[in-house]
Amino acid sequence: MLVYPYDFRLTEKEKTSICYLSFPDSYSGGLGDTQFSFRLRQSGGQRTTHFGDDGEYNREAPLTLQRETAHYFGYVYFRQVKDSSMKRGYFQKSLVLVSRLPYVNLFQSLLQLIAPEYFDKLEPCLEAVCNEIDQWPGPAPGQTLNLPVMGVVIQVRIPSRVDKPGSSPVKQFNQENLLPAPLVLPTVHELDLFRCFQPLLIHIQMLWELMLLGEPVVVMAPSPTVSSEIVLALTSCLAPLKYCCDYRPYFTIHDSEFREYTTRTQAPPNIVVGVTNPFFIKTLQHWPHILRVGELKMSGIYTSYKTFLHKDKTLIKRLLKGIQRKRPSEVQSALLRRHLLELTQSFIIPLEHYIASLMPLQRAITPWKNPPQIRPFRQEDFMKTLEHAGPQLTCVLKGDWLGLYRRFFKSPNFDGWYRQRHKEMTQKLEALHLEAICEANIVAWMKDKSEVEIVDLVLKLREKLVRARCHHLPVKEETLQRVGLYIETIIGSLPEDLQTVLHHP
Repeated sequence: MLVYPYDFRLTEKEKTSICYLSFPDSYSGGLGDTQFSFRLRQSGGQRTTHFGDDGEYNREAPLTLQRETAHYFGYVYFRQVKDSSMKRGYFQKSLVLVSRLPYVNLFQSLLQLIAPEYFDKLEPCLEAVCNEIDQWPGPAPGQTLNLPVMGVVIQVRIPSRVDKPGSSPVKQFNQENLLPAPLVLPTVHELDLFRCFQPLLIHIQMLWELMLLGEPVVVMAPSPTVSSEIVLALTSCLAPLKYCCDYRPYFTIHDSEFREYTTRTQAPPNIVVGVTNPFFIKTLQHWPHILRVGELKMSGIYTSYKTFLHKDKTLIKRLLKGIQRKRPSEVQSALLRRHLLELTQSFIIPLEHYIASLMPLQRAITPWKNPPQIRPFRQEDFMKTLEHAGPQLTCVLKGDWLGLYRRFFKSPNFDGWYRQRHKEMTQKLEALHLEAICEANIVAWMKDKSEVEIVDLVLKLREKLVRARCHHLPVKEETLQRVGLYIETIIGSLPEDLQTVLHHP
């Protein structure tokens, strides 16, 4: 196993897992090149990344495209060709790109350029490619990047958190008179959703619900390409809501979690797992939801799950009509993606409205007291809001929306959504508190205060400034500077011995 660059540290366990995940798990007589992807749990604790400020990227990127901290993605280009000089009668080799970013479209396109050259020229090719990639700018959300490699310039826009959900990528890239003309990728991460879901179209409503509720799902497919595409399509169908459960686009019998997933002594974990080895048909038959794809007679979903919402027959009719009329796959995908987006938004907007109502009023935030607490999320109070402000305002689908919310509250996706929102609201409160301090008359406040109280204020304000900068709170730079000046003003009013202590703590 050749790892490049050499200083990229992987544990022996990770290397072994990557080796197993880089080749098809079941016999495939097909010759030629195939591409697929996997996701691997990091072993051996936290490691520093090769990148600068992970935090800055994660703050500006959509939640669904944040850099992973505990998992790696592997993007594989596998070649199998007849070769009589080999013991098995054919040559097998894989080139794998390992990243913490879920940029499946960009990295698979990159492999299409690099891999054929690598199989021909081996290590010198990788060295040249890595030297070029080293010069690439970091992935800046909202920016269009020009990425030169092997005589080609890949041009792609990195999505940003402020992008309007569902808006198509900016069509008019800045060409900058690039010669040769760049290879323009329409998206860094989106798959051909329609092609992935075509065998399962009539179940799309059920699949969306299973993902929303974080149910254990196994995808049994004829190849790693099909399994990984379907798993990635499933986990993306909640966007812009982040899918917070585990998922494995391609999973083999050699995986270290094999025993954990196949045991019958406990319920299957909240995970979507893609498999190809027929051995799994038996070992995972106790899982509650099994998708079989790739075999025409067998394609379908095996489950006793009853959907909370009724099927959207109009959508299915439109998509089937599109197939008859030979409508381009990207148009079909756009229809499907818009439907799923509207469904997710109809579900999430009432939750967003309710959680926003738990934020304290701005007038309750005063400079010399700790900011008031965010009120607790009470499920029953939320349910009462649905009668007048529920999903029925934006979605035509009928069904048991209340039952769906009650199940959602028990899922890791609700927990992930709530934690993220609570964190953002807490940071907003801290920012508003700093602004209130800026507007206050500090000199008047100090008049009747003891030295102990004043020193205590200095220490608290300093701590707030450090937090604001470390956690990148949504505060204007001029506000932070004014608080800094306030601190200096307060220190200047104290006796010299205290000034010395506070200036050199």
